[in-house]
Formats: sequence, C-alpha cells, structure tokens
Amino acid sequence: MQVILLEKVANLGNLGDIVKVKDGYARNFLIPQRMARRATETAIAEFEAKRAELEKAAAEKLAAAKAVGEKLNGVVVQIKQKAGVDGRLFGSVTNHDVAEALQQKGFQIEKANVRMPTGPLKMVGDHALSVAVHTDVVVDITVQVIGEQV
Repeated sequence: MQVILLEKVANLGNLGDIVKVKDGYARNFLIPQRMARRATETAIAEFEAKRAELEKAAAEKLAAAKAVGEKLNGVVVQIKQKAGVDGRLFGSVTNHDVAEALQQKGFQIEKANVRMPTGPLKMVGDHALSVAVHTDVVVDITVQVIGEQV
C-alpha cells in the first residue's frame, strides 16, 4: 500500500514522502497513529494544500524536543532495586522504570523512547542509556542502579 507520510518516521521517510509499505503496517500502525494517510489523488492534493502548516507544526515539535533534549542531556537518574551480595539484581531495571524515574524528575518521557541497547539492567552500578525525545533528538543519560540488601 502506498501512503503519504504526515510526519517523519524513523527508517521510513520524511514529511510528505510517498512510500510503499506493507498493508498491515499501514492499517494497524501508521494510519491510526496519524503518521500517514493513504496516497490517493485527493489525499495528495489535500496534503499539498496543508503542507506549509504541517511543516510548521513539525518544526515546532522539533524545537520543543531540542529544548527538552538540552535539559535532559547528561541527567543522572537513581533507581533503587533489591540486590544480592554480588551486585546482581533480583529482577531487573527496565525502560518502564527509567521512564518513571524521569517523570518524577519532571520530564514527560514515554517508555518506548528509552533505548536500552543491552536490554534490561541486571547489575548494580552506572549504566549509560539514550533517550529519543524526537526522531532527530537523541540524548544520553546515566542510570545509577543502587542495590538494597535484603
């Protein structure tokens, strides 16, 4: 199915690109999330009429994301978790835990935006993670996992 992108989508394209994607991806994700629209003649004409205001809205989102990214860059988050004597955690620290800790510090970050390249954290110590505030704005944070003895 061919769709016209209404915003930048990672690994797919930029605003206004007409791309061919699998039917299920378009129907179940892109269209319901309002990231894309079917690329029919009328949809393309309507998009061209609204292109300037969509680009302006995208630029405003990017500027807001850059402002949040500057505040978030280098933030240290402390998370307490039960741990054994050897420093291994009982359980793990997931992206949900990190997002929750960031929300307590005043940042509105969703768990899907927290990137954990090695998976959930299972050891006590400092871990470097990245947070994707926007598709173009990715900042690094440090998570300190503090072990509580049982």
